[in-house]
Parts: sequence; structure tokens; C-alpha cells
Amino acid sequence: MSLYTTVAPITITCNKRLAPYLEQEVKDLGFEIEEAFITGVRIKGTINDCIKLNLNLYCASQVLYSLEQFQARNADEVYKHLLKLTWEDILPDPGYFSVTSNVQNDTINNNMFANVRVKDAIVDRFREKKGTRPSTGSELIGAVIHLFWKNDAAEIFIDTSGDSLARHGYRKIPGRAPMLEALASSTILASRWDRKSPFVNPMCGSGTLAIEAALIASNSRPGLFRTNYAFMHLIGYDEEIYFKQQDLLEEQIIEVPGLRIIATDYSELAVINSKKNAIAAGVANMIEFNVCDFAETEVPEGGAGVFFVNPEYGDRLGEIDELEETYGRIGDFMKQKCGGYFGYVFTGNLDLAKKIGLKAKRRIEFYTGKIDCRLLEYELYAGSREIKKIE
Repeated sequence: MSLYTTVAPITITCNKRLAPYLEQEVKDLGFEIEEAFITGVRIKGTINDCIKLNLNLYCASQVLYSLEQFQARNADEVYKHLLKLTWEDILPDPGYFSVTSNVQNDTINNNMFANVRVKDAIVDRFREKKGTRPSTGSELIGAVIHLFWKNDAAEIFIDTSGDSLARHGYRKIPGRAPMLEALASSTILASRWDRKSPFVNPMCGSGTLAIEAALIASNSRPGLFRTNYAFMHLIGYDEEIYFKQQDLLEEQIIEVPGLRIIATDYSELAVINSKKNAIAAGVANMIEFNVCDFAETEVPEGGAGVFFVNPEYGDRLGEIDELEETYGRIGDFMKQKCGGYFGYVFTGNLDLAKKIGLKAKRRIEFYTGKIDCRLLEYELYAGSREIKKIE
């Protein structure tokens, strides 16, 4: 019986606060959500389904295929249970595998110890059954086994992804404080952008928001930029299934006539690097890059689109005064130049956000790293209707 066609629970993880957008993505791919939680969703499917999920999801981190749930009070009990699993039917020999874990157990103060016990169980099983052992290491370049262990409840997974899906693979030049690709996608999916009207992105940095907008609008999936996944390193892998999914990725790309995505930055180097990243993502022809102060950015008239900016948050002394002025100018620009648009400001500094001088219609919660952030939405009325100001 092949794991590739055997139905089992699948946990799809994401960074905290991205789960609502991941959940919608998974539903759109035709899967039924059995459970949603703060860092992911749970469905049922096969490893062949995991292939589709890995290639298509913008917001995910890992796609984990469950092998078994069990009880374990300590690491020795984890070892004894995993020694019984038929690893020789899952992992190739010769081969290479890695172990990762998420452990919350009072007997463990270092996840690496749990990882070692999982690795020992697999290697000892091979020695017992085949007289050989596969190679192991920390690099996620082959098969990956993941242990989730909280209190006495444990679950062992095949991590079908390997390296995190949250990095989409096209960004060769990250720039200063780059936005994680999965986070950028999620903020765009959280917005009211219709994927046809203008998307205006000043302060574009390394270009991640503009590039992700172009990918989403053209239905270009992250699987286009990656050639190695952990599911490729298991017994029973059929590369024809993968190639079929790859062909579908190419076939589902669409053109959006008349779409304008505008990205600007005052740094010429940032714009040069953004263009290189856009070329790597295959969307350079969809984005208009310019070097200018954000207040000189073109906002197409009558487009009723989206103005989206991710300004600095001010994490060093001496920056706050300058940034207060910048945030105030962002508010003035939205009021004066963006009538009919929805304005979005992504920030980790809500005190600075007050300097925008407008009342946000929505405050959508996100994290970047460990920083508590908000995506602030402003409805920018055209014509004579007054924009609500902060009291």
C-alpha cells in the first residue's frame, strides 16, 4: 500500500495570523477543512494531494502528512513507539533524511534531543531489518520527518515540503527588512483588491508586495519557482504525478489586460534589485518600476484600485521624528491623490500610524517575525465626500 494514495490526516501550517487566508486557499483547491487553528488547518488526503498543495499555496509553511498519533511521557517512549514503524517501507536506502520537531513536554528542554531520539529510532529500525542505515543531517534536502509532541500526546508526520513554503523561491536579493512572501500574499488576500484594478505600491523595497500582487493576479503559483520538495525523496514517488501538477501550474496562468501594478522607491538600488526579483518571478512585464519619492508615485485616475505601502516602523533611536513626518505625508498623499481607492498601510508601530490622520475602516492583525502588526484599511472617497479623521 503506497502512502502516495493512502488517505490520512494532513496538517498544513502557516505563520501566526495567516490561517484565515490559508483556509480559503485550501478550500479553493477543492479540499474540505476538518479543523482550523491559529497556525494552520487540517484536512484529509494522500501524499499525492500534498504534492498539489505544496505547489499551489501562497500562504502555507509546511504540508505535514500524518503517520500516527500516540502517547509518550518521555523521549524513551517516543523512541520505543517509533522503532515499531515500518520506516524501511517509507524511506529509501541508501537515502538521506532529516528530523524536525515542535515539542512542549516537561521532560525535554532542548528540541534537538527529541530530534535525536526520533533519528535513533529510524536508524535502529533500518539496522534491525536491513543491516544498513540511511544518512541523516540537518539540511532539509531529502526526506523530512516531523514530530509534534505536546504534554503526553505525540504525532509523527512526513513533512512533504522540506524547506518552508513561506519563502516562494524567486527572491534572490532580499534587500533591507524584507517582507516574508507568504505574509505579503496574505496581506494582499486580506485586502479588497479585485486583481484587475491598479495596485500602487510606493516604498517597494525588494519588490515583494508588487511581485506577489502580480503572481496572484496572473494565478502564477509558488510551485513554478521551486524544484526540490521532501515528497520527492520517499519510496513510491512517481515523478509523473509531479510533472502533471507542474503542467497544470503553467496552464492556469492568466493574462489580465490593462492591469497596472506600479512600484516605486526613492532608492535606485532597491528598484534595480526589485526588477531582478521580478524577472526571476517571471512578472517583470506586469510591473511598472520607478525611482522617486513616494509622494511622486503615479496613481491612475478612475481606477478605483489599491494603494498599498509598508513603511518603516522605527526600531532605532532618532528615527521616530523623521518617521512621524513620513506617516503624516502618507496620510496627506492618500487624501489628496487616492480618491476612489482603498488605502492600506502595513505597520508594526500603531503610535506612528496615528500620524496618518485618517480613521481606519479595518485593522487586520498580522505578525512579522515577533512584531505585532496591523494592516490598516482606509476607504478613500472620491469627490466631495469627507474622509473621516481621527478625533
